[in-house]
Amino acid sequence: MRYFAYGSNMQSHTLRSRRTIEPASAIAARAFGWRLVLDKPSIMIAEEGMANIVADSGSEVCGVLYDITEDDLVHLDLTEGVLIGNYARVEIAVRPLAETTGTIVEDIRAFTFVSEHRREGILPSLRYMQLLVEGALEHGLPPSYVKWLQGLPARAETAEAQLWRPVLDHAMRRDRR
Repeated sequence: MRYFAYGSNMQSHTLRSRRTIEPASAIAARAFGWRLVLDKPSIMIAEEGMANIVADSGSEVCGVLYDITEDDLVHLDLTEGVLIGNYARVEIAVRPLAETTGTIVEDIRAFTFVSEHRREGILPSLRYMQLLVEGALEHGLPPSYVKWLQGLPARAETAEAQLWRPVLDHAMRRDRR
């Protein structure tokens, strides 16, 4: 199964450690007709913005196209809050970033997560934005996109978020016995 990550799951460590998902492959990709926004309230800390994508015909969002199992996708549904309406799983067209100029690359169908929950004026934490930037660099997203991510406004992480992080990290892991 294909999964397109555009937020903190772009960073391999987050996907592997926090979500206990080991993808079979990971490649840089983009989705045309979508725009990254960071105004989705966190499930636990309402004042911190999380990544989301919204339909926008003149935009594109870069991310990572992972090959994962169906069980992994079900686990993502759980940890992203699909069952409680935090995000919805949708299938979109994504295009791998071509390594060679002139290479024709076809669109691939992949699942991703979108949310109708948006709140004007909230910002992501600096820690969260660092995860996005690290994931973008790790997977070779275009330097202009990385620079754009680095320039987005962010704020210091709240004390509440620091307190809840270990609880959330534990809750998102699967027992792989």
